[in-house]
Amino acid sequence: MYTVDVIIPTYRPDNSLLRLIDDLEKQSVTPSKIIIMNTEKEYWDALLEKYGEDPQERYDNIIVQHVTKAEFDHGNTRNMGVALSNADFFLMMTQDAFPRDKVLISSLAKALTEDVAAAYARQYPKTDCNLAERYSRKFNYPTESMKKTQKDVDRLGIKTYFCSNVCAMYRRDVFDKLGGFTRKTLFNEDMVYAGNACQKGYAICYVAEAGVIHSHNYSFMQQFHRNFDIGVSQADHPEIFGSVKSETEGKKMVAQTISHFRHIGKAYLVPGYLIMCGFRFAGYKLGKNYRLLPKGLARACSMNKEYWRNL
Repeated sequence: MYTVDVIIPTYRPDNSLLRLIDDLEKQSVTPSKIIIMNTEKEYWDALLEKYGEDPQERYDNIIVQHVTKAEFDHGNTRNMGVALSNADFFLMMTQDAFPRDKVLISSLAKALTEDVAAAYARQYPKTDCNLAERYSRKFNYPTESMKKTQKDVDRLGIKTYFCSNVCAMYRRDVFDKLGGFTRKTLFNEDMVYAGNACQKGYAICYVAEAGVIHSHNYSFMQQFHRNFDIGVSQADHPEIFGSVKSETEGKKMVAQTISHFRHIGKAYLVPGYLIMCGFRFAGYKLGKNYRLLPKGLARACSMNKEYWRNL
């Protein structure tokens, strides 16, 4: 029988994190440890004070490790969490994703055969999710599961390397062999790892039966900042993204979303959606060419300001 630990980076956690921990403890396969990599101890202390509940007192398998905002990195902070785990598999989650049922962990674990480096879950929209984001969930997380290898690059393009640490489980033996997540990265540590794994002969699995509830209603500027960071991460890792184009999938999603709006009688949403896509595209293109920008401008365009202080 395998063992599983869960690793959750947190920042300014609220009551929803306590709910997430409860949900994980009720899984059919209980985590050996839930490792919380919390940014800034003061926010953890504020959580305990506000809600009067300490998960470390309620459960005996909770580990809390604090880092400063300046120390936080999407890749290395997660590596630090993995270093605290000795389980066969570990599940990466974010604090705003919630298991859809009690078999999330077991469903992902079943997919981790010897040739599979990672398996990620299907993401379902929250009840308040806007229609554009709701459709993007259908586009990126279909009803059919999929096993992807390097042989699929010509057919799937960038989607071959798609993997999301919103909810993704990893084999520890393969993770150690591949050297873990890249130690300094602004974004996309999950896809960089998946691309490296595929290029080394492993597979990445999308497990439609494993579901989490997770979505965002980003503003135009939040979309810009997020896609800027995506562009930067792709520019920094040409060994993964240099031979595959992201734009093709993006154009396909835009066309299908517009068609969907028209089909459901909501064509009036198309202009606003196109403006949002413009912000996304501008952010992405600027991110891809961030080396041409003054450092101060690049920092202003980014969602993660602290990253640029340490360059």
